[in-house]
Amino acid sequence: MIDKNVVKKLVDEWLTGRDYFLTDLTISPDDRIVVEIDHKDGVWIEDCVELSRYIESRLDRDEEDYELEVGSAGIGQPFKVMRQYEIHVGERVEVVTADGRKLTGTLKEATPENFTLTVTERVKEEGAKRPHLVERDITFTYDEVKETKYIIDFK
Repeated sequence: MIDKNVVKKLVDEWLTGRDYFLTDLTISPDDRIVVEIDHKDGVWIEDCVELSRYIESRLDRDEEDYELEVGSAGIGQPFKVMRQYEIHVGERVEVVTADGRKLTGTLKEATPENFTLTVTERVKEEGAKRPHLVERDITFTYDEVKETKYIIDFK
């Protein structure tokens, strides 16, 4: 079986000096290697091809047969690494909490310890005839959420 650390080292070498970052690397027992990368402006297919060729040129198919897939983290897929939170600050995201609540709002900030989501809620204050919209910040630790996804808005 191909050593994951060897492949990770190759990916890290290729990433050096680039704005891309690794979001996921898996190797199945039958040596299917899947590498996912991301970039704040999106991932270009040419860069996936270049990374794939870089990895292939440094692994020996005579030693071990493998299947290699290099792609982007995928729009609409849950965030997997901290950097994805950082590049989406100021954008709309959907958060599913560990207890199953689904919240939509703007990602206000992200630190290594937690992130803050600004949500808009209807609040009816005492004595008011109608509810009005109020923005509220909610801070989560990463352990408190099941997943966070970027919301694609076609408006």
